[in-house]
Amino acid sequence: MPDFETTPSAATVMVLVCDDVPAFRALMRAVLEEDPRIEVVGEARDGLEVVPLVEALHPDVVLLDLAMPHSDGLQATPEIRRVSPATQVIGLSGFTAAGVAEQMLAAGASAYLEKGAELEEIVSTVLRVAAQDPPAPSAPAA
Repeated sequence: MPDFETTPSAATVMVLVCDDVPAFRALMRAVLEEDPRIEVVGEARDGLEVVPLVEALHPDVVLLDLAMPHSDGLQATPEIRRVSPATQVIGLSGFTAAGVAEQMLAAGASAYLEKGAELEEIVSTVLRVAAQDPPAPSAPAA
């Protein structure tokens, strides 16, 4: 498996950041854009804003907060996957309760990180997830 910390990418990874806290969005933008392989192409405040942005921009990755007003990450993830199947979702939350990561993954996220994760871990997860093939669509229930 390639080392995502040192292997240059042929294309820039386009990321959309969705969090209801403006200061956190600004921090994520600053940290992600320190890596020349990443470009933050947009920001959203909640799940209602993020879906139309994803549909318009088709980012490679959405860094998505779990707990937001109006529409949270669990509600937005399936909609993001519907409007842009190739877009990968990384759930990001302050929740440490058991089962939260599993809920995000079941909703269609490719990864889940706690907001307390090291900033380098967030960057490396964005790069790793962007390099994955899009998940196959689920088969309809018989």
